[in-house]
Order: sequence, then C-alpha cells, then structure tokens
Amino acid sequence: DLKTKMLKPGESETLDLEGIEPGAYDVLCEVAGHSGAGMTGMLHLGTARTALFCWAFARHHGGQFILRIEDTDLERSTEQAVQVILQSMRWLELDYDEGPVRQTERLTRYKEVLEQMLADGRAYRCYASKDELEALREAQVARNEKPRYDGRWRPENARGKTPPEGVQPVFRFRNPDDGDVEWNDLVKGPISISNRELDDLVIARSDWMPTYNFAVTVDDADMRISHVMRGEQHINNTPRQI
Repeated sequence: DLKTKMLKPGESETLDLEGIEPGAYDVLCEVAGHSGAGMTGMLHLGTARTALFCWAFARHHGGQFILRIEDTDLERSTEQAVQVILQSMRWLELDYDEGPVRQTERLTRYKEVLEQMLADGRAYRCYASKDELEALREAQVARNEKPRYDGRWRPENARGKTPPEGVQPVFRFRNPDDGDVEWNDLVKGPISISNRELDDLVIARSDWMPTYNFAVTVDDADMRISHVMRGEQHINNTPRQI
C-alpha cells in the first residue's frame, strides 16, 4: 500500500546540513521478525524517506524496527552525524524497537566470522600493494579489459610465495569462479549476475576493520533480515553480499 515517486538515474533528494556531505544509506526490513534502518554519515531526505517506508512496512506486518548505525567508515561516520540521525528520528517520530546498534560495538563479532572464513578457505590475506594494484588496473584498461583484481594472492596462486616485508595484508573474499548469483527483486523481478563478473572483494582492512559489504552482511544474518529496501544504485552490491 506504500506509494512513492521513483527517482531517475542522476536525480537525488539531498539535504546538506552545515556543509557536510550526506552519507550513503541502507534500509532493511524483515516482514515477520525484525526490520532495520542502517545509516552511515549525515541523515538526509533520502535516508528519512526510506526509513519511513521501512518503519511503516514493519509496523504493518507486525515486525520489529531496528536502528543500525553503520559507522565502520570512521571518516564519514562522526559522532556529530550519529547525533543528527538520532535527533532526526525523534523529530520524525520514527520509534524503533531495538538500537541504535553501532557496528563499531560489534567488531569482535566481525573478527570471529572473518577468522571462520579464513579457516575454511572462503577468505584469504592479500599482500598486494597499492602501487601493484594501480599498475594492474592501468594495464587492464590499456587492454580494454574490465579492471578487476587478478587473484594473485589467492591460496592456490600464493603457494611458495613469501609475503613481502613491511606489508600489512588486507582480507579478501574468495569469490566462486563459476555459477551465477540470483535473487528475486520485488521491483525489477529476477536478477542474475555471473560470478565471472565479480572479483575477490576486500572484506576487511589490514587492521581487521570490516568494510561496508562485509559488516552489513554479517549484521543482516545475525538480525534475521529478510527484506531489503534501498536505492536502485545498490543493485551492484547485492551479488557481493549474497
């Protein structure tokens, strides 16, 4: 029963507060159990609009509304931005049943999952330097190829290699080589992305701080999120998170 104007590519609904650039947002819903609004950076009209739909969806279906602060990007997610989110939610009268849940308070959980993935081969340490990766990208562009990580530090490719001194590795997800990632988008219908189009995503930085795609995936699983409401520009994130 919810109706909204669909934005075209390039259109936006953004409120710039005190010159601070608004952050990205994700709003997630689970019909029968829990729903969550996940936010990063300063709240803006797009965030509030989608949070309203998520709140109404959860209330209509008898679910729980959870507020999640996605603050692992320490440059964008300041305490000022968090307080603006909390104040705005109160002003909008969007009451939540649980939270605010801050991702920076769940770092132990993310590390636990990452260690499990390292142990069973779903993740690995990558010692490639920024200069190496930039040279790789430039060479691929020169050959008119899609820029992507080439898997040089995958376990099967790193046998016999000695990690370079002084390089702190990042952590990558070992993406499957074959098959497709498929899901049913309730607006666009079935979507399928070939795994050959996806490279090995960085899921944690060298200090074990999780990246966005990794943290939200762990959160969604732990919080039993089943429905995701977010902007069309996030479709490209979906196969990585699945």
